Amino acid sequence: MNNTLEFIYKRHSVRKFKDQPVPLEDIKKIIKAATYAPSGKNLQNWHFVVVNNQKIIQQMALVIEKKIRKTAEYIKEEAIKNRFLKSLDYSTIFKNAPVTILVFAGPYPTTGLEIFKAINASEEEIAQVEKPNPGIQNIGAAMENLLLAAANLGYGTCWMTSPNVAAKELSEVVGFHKEGYYLAAITPLGLPIESELSSPPRKPLEEVMTILD
Repeated sequence: MNNTLEFIYKRHSVRKFKDQPVPLEDIKKIIKAATYAPSGKNLQNWHFVVVNNQKIIQQMALVIEKKIRKTAEYIKEEAIKNRFLKSLDYSTIFKNAPVTILVFAGPYPTTGLEIFKAINASEEEIAQVEKPNPGIQNIGAAMENLLLAAANLGYGTCWMTSPNVAAKELSEVVGFHKEGYYLAAITPLGLPIESELSSPPRKPLEEVMTILD
């Protein structure tokens, strides 16, 4: 039995990449690992759009920039506007990577929701049933598998949701249209610049773990 968890600690949020392509065979290995994530009802309600084309990647960055700048025009409070505009650079860091992967989430029926609605449960009770959102948990599990597999093969990634401000526009750019699916997350993929291989400190276990003996 392999007792090491080193593959987990290899993962870092990488925002700078070497100008080297990622072989298709490695991309397929990474996506396959993502599909082995646990999935409620085994619905596997995910779809991965892999963009190798630099022209398309730059178009993606451009529509995000346009959406952020356009949205900022409607923000009256200067401090909030400036803070929002600062998200622009972070939201487009994938444009420096050789590959960008968009992760789409598909429909997932919330277990028991119909029953609670049928018995006229309160809005608070219905909200509690919906809150765990197993459909998006499936996507989170797949995304984590993807990041860990990539790191174990020597690649850098960065789990991003800020580009979702232009989710509709991004779907148009990549030409992905599947009934009931929406953009959940994006990650760049590429060989990392070595200085990027670090992570902020984690909270101590005593703060985040409770043991009942």
